[in-house]
Amino acid sequence: MEHIISIIDWLLYILFAINILYLLIYSLASRRPPLPRPAPAKEHKRIAILIPAYREDAVISECVDACLDQDYPSDKFDIVVISDRMQPATNASLSKLPIRLVEVHFENSTKSKSLNAAMAAIGNDYDIAVILDADNVVTYDFLNDINDQFANPKVEIAQAHRVAKNLNNDMALLDAISEEINNTIFRLGHAKLGMSAALIGSGMAFRYDLFRDTMANVKAVGGFDRELELTLLYQGKHFHYMPETFVFDEKIQNTGDFSRQRRRWLSAQWHYCQMFAKYLWKALAARNWDFCDKLFQQVSIPRLLLMGFTFFLAVAFTCYRWIWGIKWWVLLILLAVALLVAVPKRYCTSRLGMALQSLPYTFLLMAANIFKLRGANKKFIHTEHGVPG
Repeated sequence: MEHIISIIDWLLYILFAINILYLLIYSLASRRPPLPRPAPAKEHKRIAILIPAYREDAVISECVDACLDQDYPSDKFDIVVISDRMQPATNASLSKLPIRLVEVHFENSTKSKSLNAAMAAIGNDYDIAVILDADNVVTYDFLNDINDQFANPKVEIAQAHRVAKNLNNDMALLDAISEEINNTIFRLGHAKLGMSAALIGSGMAFRYDLFRDTMANVKAVGGFDRELELTLLYQGKHFHYMPETFVFDEKIQNTGDFSRQRRRWLSAQWHYCQMFAKYLWKALAARNWDFCDKLFQQVSIPRLLLMGFTFFLAVAFTCYRWIWGIKWWVLLILLAVALLVAVPKRYCTSRLGMALQSLPYTFLLMAANIFKLRGANKKFIHTEHGVPG
């Protein structure tokens, strides 16, 4: 019996060690010298800012106002709001602004349908497509930064640095820190090692025709950015990261939204892992390491579950035979180092200590989602924005 338990111990340990060492390598890589900033562009490209807005009446005006306030020639960019089930009063107010309002009506709404409908309506007279969420806010120099990045003809896809717009309660703070850890490991660390940065669903910029043609074949219900990302990586495209170009994003403010959002993410992760796994051998043969790396991310253990189960297994094996537990505590320390390196210093305050007390409950919510994934990727799960915490 003990022999069987020992085998299980080592199998689990190897699985968890691979996941944790992956995070540690890219977290430490983020501390390498800064990425070079692109030189100022000599010409202004035509940009379409695409903003899918599904029942986003509470936040869409702030997003549009920030886009209108860009220090960029007004004849060189269009703001395109794709209004899906927003109130007539909201649409009437938006129609008075110097933007393009595209109203859509779908029986089953998805972001991919909205984006495709918008591009069909506005035509092809653009060089760059920028994707924002309706709750996003950008700084006045956002489009100039995008334009500078795309002045390099090798740049076809870029991800901006998405940061928290609100820190009004413990859940929002933890969500903000989680996103910054993602920024550090999956974007900055990857970029500094010459790998593609991960896309995140908003604050993304693409060569317009590439985005239009790729999106025409994207039918995702949830996690359209994952399907888009894997499709483009398989084509050999490289994703650049813009760490100094900020997009402010509203963070989750209650446990209900957290549970629904993470269930959607987990479901999309598993769905696209199954969908693209068949391309792994061809990607390996072609040495397409970006695609292989992204596919590994799809099968990796979500970070919150990784923390919780590593701690649980460390305690369990220590209680069974303390010498077996030592290696698990070492692994837990390495995970802690990887995450602490990835957390920006501005979040390391006494308030963080208070917020961490809710981690066990969020871990339980995340663990419960494992049993609720069936069908979650076949329906659109909307996270409401603009609600006070």
